[in-house]
Amino acid sequence: MSTIGHNSVVNEGGIAADRLRSIIERVERLESERKALQSDIKDIFSEAKSAGFDVKVIKQIIRIRKQEPADVEEQETLLDVYRRALGM
Repeated sequence: MSTIGHNSVVNEGGIAADRLRSIIERVERLESERKALQSDIKDIFSEAKSAGFDVKVIKQIIRIRKQEPADVEEQETLLDVYRRALGM
């Protein structure tokens, strides 16, 4: 049997309304922060483009930097093999 804290308001179905509200509000706050961060990132990419950088290449570099070095090396090796197979 689960217990509910003394500060929790219980309504229909034994749900701790205060706890549920807190969880929902935390997720909503984080989603709002994520939206603001995405806007900031978009602004940075616009700045990079204005400075003459290729945004697609920057995004590719960011993806590569997130990977393990061994995985990057394996992908580059396969890419080289495939290019040679196609005469590129």
